[in-house]
Amino acid sequence: MATLIGRSAELAIVDRIFGTAVARGAALLLTGEPGVGKSALLDAAASRAADRGMRVLRVTGSQFEESVSFAALNQILQPLADGIPALPARQADILQAVRGLTEGQPTELLAIANAVHVLLTHAAGESGPLALIIDDVAWLDRPSAAVLGTIARYVSTVSLALLAASRTGDESFLSSTGIRLHEVQPLDDAAAEELVAERFPAMAARVRRRLVAEAGGNPLALLELPVALNDAQHTECGSLPSVLPLTERLKRVFTARVGALPDTTRSLLLLAVLDGSGELHLPQRAMGGLDVLAELSPAERAGLVRVDSLTGRLVFRHPLTRSAVMELSTAAERRWGHLALASHLPHGSERRARHLASATIGPDDEVAALLHEVAYRTLHRGDAVGAITTLLRASELSSTGAAKGRRLAEAACLGANITGDLRNVRALLDNAGRADPAGTDSLAAATAAASQLLNGEGDVDTAHRLLVSAIDNHALADEVDDNILREALNTLLLVCFFSGRPELWSSFDNVVRLRRPRSSGRLLPVVLGAFGDPAYSALSVLDRLDELISELHQESDPVRIFGTALSAAYVDRLAGCRSALRRVVDDGRDGGAIALAIQAQFLLANDAYAGGQWDDLMEITDEGLGWCATYNYRLSACSGRFLRGLVASARGERSTAREIADRLVSWGNPRGLGALRVYSSHIRALSALGAADFDAAHRLLRAIVTPGEVQPHTPHHLWLLLDFTEAAAHTDHHDEAAAHIAAVRKTDIPFVSPRLAMLTDAAEAMAAADFIDHDRFEAAIATPDAERWPFDWARICLAYGERLRRAKGGSAARPHLEAALSTFERLGAAPWSARAANELRASGIPVHHTAPGHDRRSLLTPQERQAAQLAATGLTNKQIAAQLYLSPRTVAAHLRGVFRKLNVTSRAGLRDALTGPNP
Repeated sequence: MATLIGRSAELAIVDRIFGTAVARGAALLLTGEPGVGKSALLDAAASRAADRGMRVLRVTGSQFEESVSFAALNQILQPLADGIPALPARQADILQAVRGLTEGQPTELLAIANAVHVLLTHAAGESGPLALIIDDVAWLDRPSAAVLGTIARYVSTVSLALLAASRTGDESFLSSTGIRLHEVQPLDDAAAEELVAERFPAMAARVRRRLVAEAGGNPLALLELPVALNDAQHTECGSLPSVLPLTERLKRVFTARVGALPDTTRSLLLLAVLDGSGELHLPQRAMGGLDVLAELSPAERAGLVRVDSLTGRLVFRHPLTRSAVMELSTAAERRWGHLALASHLPHGSERRARHLASATIGPDDEVAALLHEVAYRTLHRGDAVGAITTLLRASELSSTGAAKGRRLAEAACLGANITGDLRNVRALLDNAGRADPAGTDSLAAATAAASQLLNGEGDVDTAHRLLVSAIDNHALADEVDDNILREALNTLLLVCFFSGRPELWSSFDNVVRLRRPRSSGRLLPVVLGAFGDPAYSALSVLDRLDELISELHQESDPVRIFGTALSAAYVDRLAGCRSALRRVVDDGRDGGAIALAIQAQFLLANDAYAGGQWDDLMEITDEGLGWCATYNYRLSACSGRFLRGLVASARGERSTAREIADRLVSWGNPRGLGALRVYSSHIRALSALGAADFDAAHRLLRAIVTPGEVQPHTPHHLWLLLDFTEAAAHTDHHDEAAAHIAAVRKTDIPFVSPRLAMLTDAAEAMAAADFIDHDRFEAAIATPDAERWPFDWARICLAYGERLRRAKGGSAARPHLEAALSTFERLGAAPWSARAANELRASGIPVHHTAPGHDRRSLLTPQERQAAQLAATGLTNKQIAAQLYLSPRTVAAHLRGVFRKLNVTSRAGLRDALTGPNP
């Protein structure tokens, strides 16, 4: 049978009961609220008893058979009927009379109980211990209940496990027997999430979390609540009601006690549900100032609510009681409640607008306008999904096609840019066009369409034309328009970046000069300077960027968090954005701002690459790329693949790196995505440098870098500074290297961050053709906190050590080469480790001393050998981890040790190293 989720403790208790029953009888009564899973536990217990070889007898009480004498007892006697004739004549006659097979009438209950006891003892002696499982004991007929109560009292005299279930508080035949009780608790949140995810795998995470919160750990509610939702609501394409509807089965469980309350109490509870705050003062005013505590007393006595003694707030004992209150109310009563609450809330408040919207029947432009404003307040609080839901309701309440179309287009815009709902953008835009054909070229519609083109198809040129035209024709009118302009400029920013064409940025500068949104405040100039043109404009905005980063801990708007972190990406300040970016990612995991969560994932991966946390990078991008595939964010996926390609290059996984580079350029070139061409060349060049193929690296980088010129609006060239200089110097293009460094010195680059200063010093030292620039190398190596950028630092140590060794300074080279080797090995940068090791050997320093003929494979630990053998078959770290019950990070560490010990630089060489002659 299916695994019972979250019930390991209860099943352990059941197993102990069965174990005890082998030697002597044992009994247990499971209690709990309706729907908590008592019957499911009994079903699981029956299965486990059968697996033990026990004979299972099932009894289920029924409300319809409660008046039928011995109906429940006959559920036991029927499967044991073959053993009745073997009993003493008196007891056999009694049981046959109970079964209705003789004309005699059943005798007194004590004699019947004695006969049943003998039958059970006989059956246990014939086939081994019995398991008697009784569900809904409160519904057993009275005679059967009396007999079974006697059996329970003397259960220790039979090889019998009696397991029963009853609702908490229900009186039954077991109540006075002294039987052990165990109250089944609701599932915890983790188990509840697992249950819903298993049964409803297509459900959106945010919807799942809402259901878990509403169900209060009740398994019946967890499985039934989704049934009342439609497909659109399951996937969050449709909005969820403020109070979830109940299925008929749940209504029977939760509405009985609510329906028995006085009308005034029910009205008060309805107001409390609609208000949702738990405060009693507003419902009290809406009810004309009545004594709310007195009116709530019937509900408190019924166990439905309580008033917290510390806060004075009303607390529903189970969340679904709120749903029961709503289910028992009429549409007219709910409308009355919303209007009553709205009438006592201040004008302009969000709560008043939402109550009015819920009470409105048919179009109402005034309420629609209120909701329109509320939508953007909701967005800035970080609830993008709530903002879109509110916009859609505002469109429903709009009386004119223009207003309806505008709000639908804005919902599409936020869906494309923030929540990641590209699948619904086209439908929303089509609906907007039908509502207002004249508004199809509005800024919101153009932004939504451009975002869909950019992220889905990568059509950068069409997206650029759409946006620039729409922004030029846009007349800024109010704060709402300002928010849409902000989204349009954010989209245009990405268009310019991924185009890789500096000339497109001029149009962006013109747009910003004429149409800067008020809502961007200090952020837009920072983004333009630090991200758009860090070589020439970052220095002037760094102080403001640092202020924005310091304020991120209190920032709730995911758009501003992303904008700030994006500004930090090329100026080495992402570390300060980590916690805020993780909040955005967590929101995406909960079904919130998915589009921004994807970007946040890759910014975190960017930070992990620079910090040498490459195993973390692989895990982060794995999740991000999964989201890209699910939501069709094809262009965003390229950023994640690029970072994985860099790691593959650095670690010597050349076939993987080549595959990623080819994929980026083959998708990007036809679409005019110049940034992807740069990404591809970067991956290939780093791979070539690791293999000491400097000619190939120079050829690749020379195609995208112009020596002696640092073009504006080419932020990614800051990442190529060390690569180009190293490739040029090793191929005797020292003039190119020197010209490039001279150009860099004329920009802001050396002053933007300690890392860029370190790289500039090191690159200048590398460019020197006729001497070793000790001062520059040592200044770079001694950069404070250089360990924050271990790969860059180790490369500088290697470059310095190489020059010292070639200048016959082996002893001086040794500490730098050993530092480089140690760091590369820790990172798993196998080709770079090999380069450092070769330099050490060339200077006469043994790296791995092994006796002649000694098999390097003997250096492997058992776990390293297992990991290596699986890796040689082509399995990924995650797949290896699953087989060895390790984390992917541990597997990666083992493989790095394997590469070092076997002196191989990639997975491709593992098979030969493991099976061939001594490596």
